[in-house]
Amino acid sequence: MSGPLPTAKVRRRYWIVLTGLAALAALFAAGLIAWDNPMPVGTDGFWRIAQLRVKNVVVMAIVALCQAIATVSFQTVTNNRIITPSIMGFESLYIAVQTSAVYFLGAAGIISLTGLPQFAMQVALMVGLAVALYGWLLSGRYGNLHVMLLIGIVIGGGLGSVSTFMQRLLTPSEFDVLTARLFGSVSNADAGDLPLAVPLCLVAGTLLWARAKRLNVMALGRDATTGLGLNHRAELIKVLVLVAVLVAVSTALVGPMTFFGFLVATLAYQLADTHDHRYVFPVAVLTGFVVLAGAYFVMNHVFYAQGVVSIIIELVGGSVFLVVILRKGRL
Repeated sequence: MSGPLPTAKVRRRYWIVLTGLAALAALFAAGLIAWDNPMPVGTDGFWRIAQLRVKNVVVMAIVALCQAIATVSFQTVTNNRIITPSIMGFESLYIAVQTSAVYFLGAAGIISLTGLPQFAMQVALMVGLAVALYGWLLSGRYGNLHVMLLIGIVIGGGLGSVSTFMQRLLTPSEFDVLTARLFGSVSNADAGDLPLAVPLCLVAGTLLWARAKRLNVMALGRDATTGLGLNHRAELIKVLVLVAVLVAVSTALVGPMTFFGFLVATLAYQLADTHDHRYVFPVAVLTGFVVLAGAYFVMNHVFYAQGVVSIIIELVGGSVFLVVILRKGRL
């Protein structure tokens, strides 16, 4: 037999993994909402506190969906399981925007970046940068994906250098305020941003899932894609624009999470045991939520150290990155 899940054993394993991840996701979500609630169960106070916690769970779901689908799709169209969308400079742009606000407006500059219009502006800036790069470097006669990735790295490095220069000129109090925003954290998210973040996330994620079969073809490479009747360059640009929307929403909502997407994508391929994106995407999204929600639950209720969650995730993700690099011996 052939196909993404060729045997009954493989199919059974996949659905067991998917069901297990869904159960863990539901368990961690319920734990984050109800565990250690100081008010008696069923009272108005209990539900008020639970309602406040629901926002964090929704944010985690958005980040998991954005990072998982964006990273898997990006790795597919670039034919590289190592790189992630952050290579395009999204996080450097976010850091530059946050640093510029504090540098020019003082500590109150962070407040000026809160609110739905400011969130929309940051997302538009990131997507605009990506679309400009794609239009310039992929639409021309000599369009080259690798050149685009290298220029993205250079732009990210340049923005990072400018941000570092401005940070050195800040007062200690301003630098402390800024530093809190530069760590990826669910607490950075503003509930007022969700009316825009949720639709953008769902629309872009659904469109990429609908292109799952085309992504399966693109994973075969440029020549095979063209030979099977698809316009490789057009498909590439469409996927990259949708990836840019997802990464921009996630970064503008909670801040930089460089290795989270890589960690989730790597685990998803191991757990799904298939290359068909119709099956990899659900596993990746659930894995992302389990990793994020599980980390926050353990750090909040076991170690009482919520602030270090993103650091732990980045440390684990970076370690997995190094292990994969050392095992493969190349990028």
